[in-house]
Amino acid sequence: MKNILIVAPTVRENKNIRLAIERKGNALKNRYTVAFSGIGKAAAAATLTRHILEAEQPYDLVAVIGYAAGTLGFKQGEIVAPNRVQYHDTDIPDGFIPEITDARNLLGTDDVTVFTGDSFVNARSVAEIKTRFGVEKAIFDMEIGAIAIACEMCGNIPLVAVKVISDVPEDGHTELSYEEFANTWTDFTPILDKLENRSDW
Repeated sequence: MKNILIVAPTVRENKNIRLAIERKGNALKNRYTVAFSGIGKAAAAATLTRHILEAEQPYDLVAVIGYAAGTLGFKQGEIVAPNRVQYHDTDIPDGFIPEITDARNLLGTDDVTVFTGDSFVNARSVAEIKTRFGVEKAIFDMEIGAIAIACEMCGNIPLVAVKVISDVPEDGHTELSYEEFANTWTDFTPILDKLENRSDW
């Protein structure tokens, strides 16, 4: 049994994953603590660090869950576990501050980068990010990059992200599309199952 810290950035993500854990009850293979982090890099890193420092037992794994935007090629409702994370909102010369700009590995099995930034993405910004980083498929969030740095600094705790695609900006989706999806896709059991069914995490 692993001791897993789940980071849920938004109120509804926090509620949804707690309900999924409650429904599983005694059938769970792992022990979970859920941390409601708030949105954005600073809040997420601070919340994670506080939970790690206050934990009675060390965490074997940190898991970031919730909704994420995706590029063309993804569909709403698709669950993705990316294998690397990188900031998309840094304006730093190549190689100058690699501890900020370099990609970091995640434990996900999907060959996809999650790009983190303190801004919502839209069709225009997604196209620019794809061109700048030379990728065709990617997902986007506002916390995972900062959480990856915090995990490194707090003892190299393994990190996985399990996200459900809530919107595809290049397909015409907006923040309203996100809201509509998030209001209906509320059963986080598939996300929890992804964590439960991987024995090598």
